[in-house]
Amino acid sequence: MPLLSLNDLHVALGGRTVLEGIDLRLDRGEIVTLVGPNGSGKSTLLRAIIGAVQPTRGQLVRQPGLTIGYVPQRLAIDATLPMTVTRFLNLPRRHPKQAVRQALEQAGVPGLSRQQVTDLSGGQFQRILLARALLEQPDLLLLDEATQGLDHRGTADFYRQIESVRRELGCAVLMVSHELHVVMRASDRVVCLNRHVCCQGTPERVISSPAYRELFGADTADTLAFYRHHHDHSHHDAPANPPAPSAAGASHLEATP
Repeated sequence: MPLLSLNDLHVALGGRTVLEGIDLRLDRGEIVTLVGPNGSGKSTLLRAIIGAVQPTRGQLVRQPGLTIGYVPQRLAIDATLPMTVTRFLNLPRRHPKQAVRQALEQAGVPGLSRQQVTDLSGGQFQRILLARALLEQPDLLLLDEATQGLDHRGTADFYRQIESVRRELGCAVLMVSHELHVVMRASDRVVCLNRHVCCQGTPERVISSPAYRELFGADTADTLAFYRHHHDHSHHDAPANPPAPSAAGASHLEATP
């Protein structure tokens, strides 16, 4: 049974259709990335999965007992409010010290527990948001443009940490991202969204899809294909135990006109 399956999912907000006919499934252990232009419904899809918006039609089926961790695009913190990282992670409810320590370690920032949140760099704060999402040891980790505002190195480091989390927890990861070149290196499967699923499959297949080229341009697709061919299989970046292609579509391409 998949962790999550969406069948003919429609979402309307303010009388306007934002998502239509979404079919998607997520299996344990895979990293899936949503790409698409602004306004294509990527964040709305994540909000539907966590229950923040209700579908107007279709089915959203979660595996019984599914635990979801969510990392938002941004979170505003009052700069005048004194708050340590530990206190922040214990809102709105207290967690065991061991759980907080473990989440910080899994997020790659074990030494920040006593730091003031307002003193953190952008990259450190995103790791803290990741630690917050990991407190419950989720089966499914959702990332909504979690690297927005980070420089290239910070973005690459963050995605390497996500790969480490996936290996350690065996969770599924569904992320929204605009860093297309990094996405193509970090994902098992890419879903191209523009209110509906335009295409999905392995990164190599998606970037060669006519639907992808129509949305992002042939030049972008050709550049990404070159980048992935020359950089994606280095010893430094390759995961130690890459997962087998999932039955959810990692070994084929599905396109919708």
